[in-house]
Amino acid sequence: MDDKLLDILVCPLCKGPLLYRKSAAELVCKPCRLGYPVQDGIPVMLEEDARKLPPEEEV
Repeated sequence: MDDKLLDILVCPLCKGPLLYRKSAAELVCKPCRLGYPVQDGIPVMLEEDARKLPPEEEV
């Protein structure tokens, strides 16, 4: 994931910063507890495609 792209991307729901999880190929929003997938290097920033992070999963 390009650092410049990561600097400008925000969560589409809360407009908060995102963390990139390389191992899971997803961008994570801590406040919303959502993981947005990154497919072929392209972030999919749609709420309906986001993975809801379970409470026991550390963010």
